[in-house]
Amino acid sequence: MLKVDQKEEIRRAFFIEGKSIRRIAREGHHDRATVRKAIHDAGPPRYILCHSRPRPVLGPFVEFIDKWLAEDELRPPKQRHTARRIFHRLIEERHYTGGESTVREYVHNHRAKQRPVFIPLTYEPGEDAQVDFGEARVIMRGHPLTVQLFVGRLCFSKIPFLSASPNQQQEALFDGHKEAFSFFGGVPRNIWYDRMSQAVMRALPGHRPQEQEAFIAFRS
Repeated sequence: MLKVDQKEEIRRAFFIEGKSIRRIAREGHHDRATVRKAIHDAGPPRYILCHSRPRPVLGPFVEFIDKWLAEDELRPPKQRHTARRIFHRLIEERHYTGGESTVREYVHNHRAKQRPVFIPLTYEPGEDAQVDFGEARVIMRGHPLTVQLFVGRLCFSKIPFLSASPNQQQEALFDGHKEAFSFFGGVPRNIWYDRMSQAVMRALPGHRPQEQEAFIAFRS
């Protein structure tokens, strides 16, 4: 069963990169029916795993994989391990008997958590935007009222968009995006957030934030 971030990768490859279903299936080691389902449905899977599944086969080898990946950080990019090379090293040096897809998935998730995020200081037109929430005091029907503001701003032109709502829940975040995209006349390639709780489930120092599944599905 695909996770929402895997669905997003498939949809990005299909809609943005223009790859065929056949190519996506081959590169991602999925069958074509799975790829088609991801293209038509960005939502989270109906079944959600509450606890991480144990790795009875890969578990004893995780420390070796982590060690090799840590050593790769000191090497030039062309000399670093691929997931396939790690798989073959496990077989040759550690007598690993599991599947290659299991190794690929672990390496992919490990690298995603370690990947740093760099915020650019200069921007191209339409490339980047920033989104956050704020508060404002307004007069509504003659009475003062505190409203929550969705604030979106294009980084190049500094053009802002604001919409008011009674709360800062996910629905307000998603509706704010839709209205902002309509106002701007398009969708920026990158949108920067300050780890807002409506989008991030958990943020650990030094790791990529764990995003809300509904947010990943909305983005996809």
